[in-house]
Amino acid sequence: MAKLKRGVAEMIAEARAEIDNHSAEEAHRRAVEENALLVDVRDIRELQRDGVIPGAFHAPRGMLEFWVDPESPYFKQVFEENREYILF
Repeated sequence: MAKLKRGVAEMIAEARAEIDNHSAEEAHRRAVEENALLVDVRDIRELQRDGVIPGAFHAPRGMLEFWVDPESPYFKQVFEENREYILF
C-alpha cells in the first residue's frame, strides 16, 4: 500500500488554520445580523432524530463538495452567493 504524503493530523491542522470556529451564539448572530448562511451537514437521520435549525440549509456531508463545485452537475446555486457559510 502506498504511504500517504501527509498524515491525517497534518491535514486537519492545515484545515483548522484556514477556518474560523464560532460558538452557537456567534453563529446565530452572524446569521441574523450579517446574513451568514447556516449549513447543516448532518445526515438526514440525524435531522429527523434531533430536529433542525429554522432557516439553515441542509447539505449532507457526503454531497458537500459536489454541491459547492460550480462544475459539478449537482451544484446548488445557494453556494454561489457572496456571503459567509457557517457549517455545522
